[in-house]
Amino acid sequence: MILAETPRRKLVTRLVTWGHWFALQNIVIAIIIAAIYILNSPAPATAIGNLYLFTNWISHIGFLTFFGFVILILPLCYLLSNAKAVKIISSIVAASGLALLAFDALLYNKLGVHLSINSADLIRDEAQTVMSDFGWQQWGFLTLLFIVWFSFQLIVANALWQRIKKLQKRKLGLPISSFFVACFVVSHGLHVWADAKLYQPIVKQDNMFPLSYPATAKTLMSRYSLLDLEDYQQRKALQFDQTINGINYPTAPVYCSVQNEQKVLLLGIIDGKILDTVSGISSLGNHYGLQSNLQSSINTVLYGLPELYHNALSAYDPILLSLPASMGLNISVYSEQDLPTRFNQFVNNWSEFTSKLQDIDSNLAIGFINSDRLSQLLTPEVQSQYQILIADLSQSEGLPSQLFSNINVNKLMSSHEDLAPTVLNLLGCTANASAYSTGSDLTNTNKRRYIVSTEGSKVLLLTTTERIEIMNNGNVRIFNLQSNEEVFSPVDTSLLSQGIKHLSSFSSKRSLQKSN
Repeated sequence: MILAETPRRKLVTRLVTWGHWFALQNIVIAIIIAAIYILNSPAPATAIGNLYLFTNWISHIGFLTFFGFVILILPLCYLLSNAKAVKIISSIVAASGLALLAFDALLYNKLGVHLSINSADLIRDEAQTVMSDFGWQQWGFLTLLFIVWFSFQLIVANALWQRIKKLQKRKLGLPISSFFVACFVVSHGLHVWADAKLYQPIVKQDNMFPLSYPATAKTLMSRYSLLDLEDYQQRKALQFDQTINGINYPTAPVYCSVQNEQKVLLLGIIDGKILDTVSGISSLGNHYGLQSNLQSSINTVLYGLPELYHNALSAYDPILLSLPASMGLNISVYSEQDLPTRFNQFVNNWSEFTSKLQDIDSNLAIGFINSDRLSQLLTPEVQSQYQILIADLSQSEGLPSQLFSNINVNKLMSSHEDLAPTVLNLLGCTANASAYSTGSDLTNTNKRRYIVSTEGSKVLLLTTTERIEIMNNGNVRIFNLQSNEEVFSPVDTSLLSQGIKHLSSFSSKRSLQKSN
């Protein structure tokens, strides 16, 4: 007796086949979107690193997309008897999933983190900032964009449904699946080897893609007693790379206008204490100097960049000086600490510096002086004509430092890196400070969640409650910001990732990365 296949069974078979082809076309789209991660990450310097990058890109994104198909779409093929409903729901799921992937890629590009519970607070803060500027036009555009994207998915779904018999005849399932399986095996095999050997071109890519948990030598080989864990951990701790192979300064052209009538006085105290009773000048709390020595503090004030970049900056003029000078502003600099010869065009002796200041001739006056000379400079006329910032550069510990000013500050926390952007803004330059500094303008409201800088071989990240130190061997220590006592709270990896990405934004190869 011959049993004919029922109409319901035929429909299910056709839907399942259609679903696999629908998943494949979305895998291809997802892989294209995931190229954003690669384009915004340092390229591996070796052929093996590039092979791993390619195979991991194909297999990991393909696996995530296919997993979504198995969990969300495949059950519909068995549960729903209406093919049109399956195609519509599948198109909505695919459009939403790929939109989420694109959002994660853009988030990674900007902040260096992926969508996760740990990054929820950061995403909420960023979303509130962006959405506060949204009007109905922006929301309408995003809605229209999603409708167009959904329509595209629906068109593809219907086109595949109409051509399903032709596609079945091509017998492409085995070679396509074999390709993805081969990429999966190669990428995970390379990662096991690289993790055991601490091969940097591969292990540095661990956090590139979302939900990336590659098999490691630690989890696989130690399970079968094939890895000496003590030796592994000892070598693993030595993989913190702080090499700066080149610098982009500024990262983009700085275009802005300045106001010739503005007067700004920036003073760095290199010896002695600033008295809290300086007339007409207010003390600003939560200011931090994170540099290891006085010269580094001076360079940080002038360039707005942390100690990490100072050697690479030796061939560059600070934007803080070169931009106002190019616009014809009168600039005077005085320092009791030796400055590089490239600053000679701006440097005055003490008599010239004080004379220009008292005569209100300088648009921008910068002095690195002892505290006992403050009274000679801060005359009533100077205080009434100049916007003044006074930073204490003399404290060797640097936590906390002191900042005094006669301007209004709208930041919860500040550091020496913020002084250059603040001064340029006071002169009327509204260019994006991120092009020339890791700091930001202190007069603009910004919900800053952290301060990141370097001190010698350490990376320092400060929040409103903690000081996080990443040592040159990759170890992380956390201290209470107020008591300076070490605490053993969990490390916020999303915050660390964002901070290190921000810190390395001026590196031409972004080589400052902490290996996982």
